[in-house]
Amino acid sequence: MSTVPLSSTERTRLGRSRERGRTDRAELYRVLDDGRICHLGVVVGGAPRVIPTGYGRIGDTLYLHGSTGARSLMSGPSGEVCVTVTHLDGIVVARSAFHHSVNYRSAMVFGVPRPVTDPGEKLAALEAITERLAPGSWSRARLPNRKELAATAVLALSLEEASVKVRQGPPVDDEEDHALDVWAGVVPVRTAFGAPVPDPLLRPGIPAPASLTSW
Repeated sequence: MSTVPLSSTERTRLGRSRERGRTDRAELYRVLDDGRICHLGVVVGGAPRVIPTGYGRIGDTLYLHGSTGARSLMSGPSGEVCVTVTHLDGIVVARSAFHHSVNYRSAMVFGVPRPVTDPGEKLAALEAITERLAPGSWSRARLPNRKELAATAVLALSLEEASVKVRQGPPVDDEEDHALDVWAGVVPVRTAFGAPVPDPLLRPGIPAPASLTSW
């Protein structure tokens, strides 16, 4: 699937700023793989809900997880969900208020997720989710036991129907506004990880793993 361009459907086709759309599936993977939190949009009891949650990707499948008792994992009669991931890369400051904007990378995925029931796939999905949040943790931490696995629901969502939108670069002001004595440009936005803070109950002599200190 990595060589198959992104789909063009009524839901993924951009109505505005079409030049910001991307059709390379590799760009979808990059947006997803650079993130750690997605927003899952579902309909519960006839009302929309948007839930922030961790995720993982294996190939062309996105995996989400939650409690088996969570109503948020029930997508309503249609079964449809929408998952989004967005990165804010900069604040675009223009000469006019109208042309202020942001530089960003975003992905939107539509589809009907399937519950993951195969034990092997479920473990692989939970590993992908764990490694996306904290690299190296799956090989260090105690793995889920039978009770924990039974209490955890995992959904698999195909990346077949997805769109990617990217805005980068300076402000786009009206030509006549270029004569204004007003500063314009971009304020970069970056996410930085701090030094790991140990659990107060951590036994002495256990250092933070290198995978969590080298971000």
